[in-house]
Amino acid sequence: MADKQKVLIIEDDTMILDMYTLKFSQEGFEVHAAEDGQKGWDQAQSVQPDVILLDIILPEMDGFTVLKNLKGDEALKDIPVILLTNLGQDGDVKKGLELGANDYLIKANYTPSQVLDKVKSVL
Repeated sequence: MADKQKVLIIEDDTMILDMYTLKFSQEGFEVHAAEDGQKGWDQAQSVQPDVILLDIILPEMDGFTVLKNLKGDEALKDIPVILLTNLGQDGDVKKGLELGANDYLIKANYTPSQVLDKVKSVL
C-alpha cells in the first residue's frame, strides 16, 4: 500500500477525537480531523477521504446533515461513512442508515480497536 488510507474523523469531543486520531495514526492511516460539521463537510470535499467517522451531535452542522450532503455529492457519495455517536435511539439508527451510513456505532459500546476493525471492514 503506497498511499496511506485517509480517514476523516468529525467529532466535537476533543478527548474522543484525540483518542481516535492517535489510534488510527498508529495503524498507519492518514488522519484528518474536524471539530464541527461544517469543517468536516469542507474537509471531506478537499481531502476526499477513504472513510469518514461521523458524530451526529455537532456544532454548526449536525451529522445527519453532513451525511445527507455527502451522499448528495457526486464526488463524495461512495465514501463509506460510519456514524459514531451516543445517540442510540432506534429512530436515529434507522435515520442514519436510511441516509446512507455504512454502519452505526454507539460510542459507549465500542473500544477504539473495535471501531478500527469496523473501519477496516468497510474499506
